[in-house]
Amino acid sequence: MRSLPIANPANPWASTRVSYDDAETPSQTLEIYEDASRSLLSKNDSPDVPFTWSANPYRGCMHACAYCYARPSHEYLSFGAGSDFDRKIVIKRDAPSLLREAFQKRSWKGEVVVFSGVTDCYQPLEATYHLTRQCLEVCLEYKNPAHVITKSPLIERDLELLVELGRKASVGVSISVPLLDEANARALEPFVTTPARRIKIIERLAQAGVAVGVNVAPVIPGLSDEDIPRVLEAAAGAGATRAHYAMLRLPGSVKAVFEERLRSTIPARAEKVLARLREAHGGKLYDASFGSRGRGAGPYADMIARLFETTAARLGLSAESSGAAEARGASTFERPTPQLRLF
Repeated sequence: MRSLPIANPANPWASTRVSYDDAETPSQTLEIYEDASRSLLSKNDSPDVPFTWSANPYRGCMHACAYCYARPSHEYLSFGAGSDFDRKIVIKRDAPSLLREAFQKRSWKGEVVVFSGVTDCYQPLEATYHLTRQCLEVCLEYKNPAHVITKSPLIERDLELLVELGRKASVGVSISVPLLDEANARALEPFVTTPARRIKIIERLAQAGVAVGVNVAPVIPGLSDEDIPRVLEAAAGAGATRAHYAMLRLPGSVKAVFEERLRSTIPARAEKVLARLREAHGGKLYDASFGSRGRGAGPYADMIARLFETTAARLGLSAESSGAAEARGASTFERPTPQLRLF
């Protein structure tokens, strides 16, 4: 993985800031940190987050997507939301044992766990650390339903595990394909596999019998909204049964990261995209209000919603969001019976 130039928006929680002249900006290589926290599951109570429990074995993401809404979370670690988020990755080495501890608690009722609510659980480091795989093995051990959201073909490594989890409990996968144009995808998602390869992931999962859907997220007004019908058609043709979308969100420092990347890599579309975003958010680049932050508001946002909904309906794609089908099923959760020792 090649190095990146250090480029971070000012951290609002930091008392000092380091800046460089353009000609002197050093490169930033991969740095790995360990998270010593003693819990793994995060409970979501936001009314427009479609799941309750999520597990994040990694913080920060090597995919370096310019639009990632999780970037400000790195600022709470005294890192930056720009290149620090892409190359200073925090791992939860104890994630599998922490998940097992959570499942052992009497308060746990076997609800669906989503991997991950923040960063991609199959980002490149997963090939080395196997944290997501081990967590899914814990889900299988306890017959606990799970849902996986990813852009990475690395998930194919765990295909047999997913099939077995689906047989004993339930499992679903959502593959994120926000852009179908490869050049635009490379500009905004520089270290993610191509959109065509992600459609192939859907096909391979579907052929194995894993319930799989497509996330057209985020929709970038003025750039990727035109891709929506083709993404849905390609996903349905590959075997997807569900589809979900969300409007581009630019909370906090994400706004600066996204705008800088957009202007530097797709300059001809930058003003159009920013204008369309404002049109969909009441004149602002981002509206954090529940209900509208993931869908937008106004005529342009309504047009995107109609385009998505009519295309999905024509293709027979369910509009269920991540984890909904798994949460709706009958409880399969079961704590393993301890084996008796022989004397």
